[in-house]
Amino acid sequence: MKIAIIGAGNIGGTLTRRFSALGHKVFVANSRGPQTLGELAAETGATPVTVEQAARSGEVVIVTIPMKKIPSLPKALFAGVPKEVVVVDTNNYYPQQRDGRIDDIENGMVESRWVEKQLGHPVVKAFNNIYAEHLDKLGRPRGDARRIALPVAGDDPAAKAIVLRLLDELGFDGVDAGGLDESWRQQPGTPVYTTDLNAEGVRHALAKATKQRKPEWRATPYSPGTFEAPA
Repeated sequence: MKIAIIGAGNIGGTLTRRFSALGHKVFVANSRGPQTLGELAAETGATPVTVEQAARSGEVVIVTIPMKKIPSLPKALFAGVPKEVVVVDTNNYYPQQRDGRIDDIENGMVESRWVEKQLGHPVVKAFNNIYAEHLDKLGRPRGDARRIALPVAGDDPAAKAIVLRLLDELGFDGVDAGGLDESWRQQPGTPVYTTDLNAEGVRHALAKATKQRKPEWRATPYSPGTFEAPA
């Protein structure tokens, strides 16, 4: 499968390595341009491209950049991209640590619905509730009792099925977490966030989630600070 990844940070770099190792044709882009991705390309065999090229290179396009940078992506980035191209949003809103205040999200818009609105293309929410190191190291064979499960939320069943299949290839069970409007159940501060649960545990955690965003995950007048010193 052709997989394009926009963002080469912790999650983006990990997915570039993992999907390349599985034999997928991977294209990777970042904000600084393909000339800065030589080391990652040499390590993985992935093809460095521009952001614009990435949006048109994959059957699956994974957007994994800081949420505050989503509006700075090229306008109409996905204009003309076929609707069957699966766009995956891995992001989380970190107002106190990195992103500052995003009014729509503070006023109740679901994080990935906001991303979808910015991109102008439907998205599937996945890969947002696991540490990059665990995504890299903790995949297990199907049927292993230690296998971690990850939630996948989106409005298109066919798109979700593709993401669930990719999770299985990576060594994780996928759990259908409902439509995109339910993806708040896997955002920071919820019971499924960075807890490495199995499939039964993920379903239970999603059901236990409460929609009201906890104070530590809301912007303050001083936001943003840093991950070491949230503001």
